[in-house]
Amino acid sequence: MIAETVCSAVSAAGLGIAIVTAYRKRYLAAVRVAAYSLVPIGLVMTGVVEWLADTAFSPTAWAGFGVLGLAWVLFMTTRAVERRRGGTRKERRAAARAADRPDTVAPAASAPSLSQGSRPATRPATASRDDDFSDIEAILKKHGI
Repeated sequence: MIAETVCSAVSAAGLGIAIVTAYRKRYLAAVRVAAYSLVPIGLVMTGVVEWLADTAFSPTAWAGFGVLGLAWVLFMTTRAVERRRGGTRKERRAAARAADRPDTVAPAASAPSLSQGSRPATRPATASRDDDFSDIEAILKKHGI
């Protein structure tokens, strides 16, 4: 009841300002002010204000917003954990299969700028060292270092 009264008063005041603005020969601004001032009364007439007032003072509605917030937090947490682990289970299995094959190349890897014959190999990489530093070595080779 109070919300409807406040909205009606705001609309009446806005229409009064629009009349004063039109009296000063600023018709475009007066029409704009009148349009803005009719919005609150329109919201009252459509029932939006009553619905908002009922929602704002309803414990059930606030509990619903709390449940939605909890769902959002859980969803974001699972996404963060999934990113830290390296993707979904299907992606991890595909990566494990690709790691088993020694002739595979990373999907985004580009060809080195220098050919293998232009530089002698410094030393052969061991399997454990290759796993740790293979990406760093590829970057260094790409830049000719």
